[in-house]
Amino acid sequence: MKQPRIQADYLLETPGDPFRTAEVMAGEQSSGTFVRVPGETTQLRERAAAEVVEVDVLEEFVGTRSLPSAEPSPLAERLVRARVTISWPLATLGPSLPNLMATVAGNLFELRQVSGLRLLDIRLPDEFASVYTGPKFGVDGTRELAGVHGRPIIGTIIKPSVGFTAEETASLVANLCEARIDFIKDDELQADGPNCPFNDRVLAVMREINASADRTGKKAMYAFNLTGDVEEMKRRHDFLVRNGATCLMVSVNSVGLAGFIELAKFSELPIHAHRNGWGYLSRHPQLGWSFNAWHKIWRLAGADHMHVNGLGNKFSEPDDSVIESARACMTPMFKEKPCKVMPVFSSGQTVHQAPGTFAGLGSPDLIMTAGGGILAHPDGAAAGVTALREAWEATIKGIPLTEYGSSHPALSAALERPSA
Repeated sequence: MKQPRIQADYLLETPGDPFRTAEVMAGEQSSGTFVRVPGETTQLRERAAAEVVEVDVLEEFVGTRSLPSAEPSPLAERLVRARVTISWPLATLGPSLPNLMATVAGNLFELRQVSGLRLLDIRLPDEFASVYTGPKFGVDGTRELAGVHGRPIIGTIIKPSVGFTAEETASLVANLCEARIDFIKDDELQADGPNCPFNDRVLAVMREINASADRTGKKAMYAFNLTGDVEEMKRRHDFLVRNGATCLMVSVNSVGLAGFIELAKFSELPIHAHRNGWGYLSRHPQLGWSFNAWHKIWRLAGADHMHVNGLGNKFSEPDDSVIESARACMTPMFKEKPCKVMPVFSSGQTVHQAPGTFAGLGSPDLIMTAGGGILAHPDGAAAGVTALREAWEATIKGIPLTEYGSSHPALSAALERPSA
């Protein structure tokens, strides 16, 4: 019977032979080392070694290495870039996400033969889907809790990011609830500091959210940032549940994969996965991770929402990369377990980005969080919520924003302000 295997695709740059470099990568990340050792028999290699599935040479050029190396190099030399696919037998590590990361994204980045390496994609056997739950809420569960169907979930971030007390935060939340906002989140910098303690913030904010829900029947979803060690996150999670919260947020790179897996095991609320720090994993085009590969780890571990940046964002990511990331969130990972996760568009988002976002994603299944795009509206935060909702109404109906704005004052005022 054919044994299940893991596959990973890489963009490799090397001054050497790409086929030989790929073999070195496979050996380093499985049964081999720099020299043959006793016990590494042919039978063991057949059973446990990684295999080079494909090496597709993309380009050969004369230039300088993307990354420094222990081996001295001239200012310009012959370099090769290739797409490399390597596979591993599942039996050597089992369906374990932490050990998967060590296998597909471990020491191979440090090999001296490598002058550039980026993990592009991973494909996992069904055994991983049997061990990990994936999103408990995802798109459908989030929509049910937020009470929003057929359009994007409109949200904002508490701004200023830090500095408000718990009561000042609650005052802004009360204003946003009056505007019937769908979703609000802590900034990732707001955690449990003495100026705005977590428990105090939860009590003050949920007081306003619950009061608004009693009056209007609509309960805004608030993602409280509970990032911390596992015991802290457990205590904060339980406090959220006792006080009627419907979402939590965590900085995934801060808590690490093992911490996130534990959080997902006990969480009774949707997990809003914030990717702050993503730049150090991805910004160099020849190093690190593609979002497509990276997000699958956290998605399978239990993320319900994942940040994908936004069109026309204030950071460095181009629009086509943002859309590709959002589509990846909605692409099934396994035939019997789609594990779809809700993409979150953020970073400098305003009414101007609605048409391009909808055209690129081809679906209203998203959360759009606009901080300044809502809170800096010339007529106030409530008008900012209305304007963003109207922008999406127009977009889904196929009506140009300027045309729709002629009869919708909040949208018209927002359109007069520049995009990020």
